[in-house]
Amino acid sequence: MSVPPRYRAKSRVDASGEESRAKAVAVATELFALTGFKGTSVAAVAAKTGLSQSGLLHHFPSKAALLTAVLEERDRQDGEFLAGGSGPPLGWAAFDALAALVARNSTRPHLVGLFVRLAAEATELAHPAHTWVREHYSGLQRWLGDAVRSGQERGEIAADAPVGSIVRTTIAVIDGLQQQWLLQPDEVSMTAEFEAFAGILRARWAL
Repeated sequence: MSVPPRYRAKSRVDASGEESRAKAVAVATELFALTGFKGTSVAAVAAKTGLSQSGLLHHFPSKAALLTAVLEERDRQDGEFLAGGSGPPLGWAAFDALAALVARNSTRPHLVGLFVRLAAEATELAHPAHTWVREHYSGLQRWLGDAVRSGQERGEIAADAPVGSIVRTTIAVIDGLQQQWLLQPDEVSMTAEFEAFAGILRARWAL
């Protein structure tokens, strides 16, 4: 799960359209999702990309730089999907956008696996993705907080709706559903479960 571009930290890696760089990011995404950051070597990424290690390190001077590029590409794609070319959705539209993203992610298990695995690993302060994970949740909290407050101002959401609680619970539901779906993909529908949760929110707080 990601956030609209306005709520993301600025990229620390200059975007490149080079085919070899793009392929390396795609390969690293797959390998990080399967074995995590610690379990993925630069050699493995280079071999599957078809580059020498020195060739890969020309584009990404370290494994941490490669991880950063992977996370930023994921954020870019999801952020553009959420914004839809018209800015961040606010009010109940934000929850509709999240439901659409959850449905989209249900077709991309490798990206869901990447986030779930790295988010857990990156609770360690020394992990290269620690800062990204903190910024990810900070941006998500700001966006959803703005979405609920905007809904209140526009008369969509009750004035006494607990903004912080709604934001934190929504994030917890999405994260929990991703974990359960990875473990039991045939039994858990992330899309249906999140839509049911959003329906409960609307039933309680919509005007």
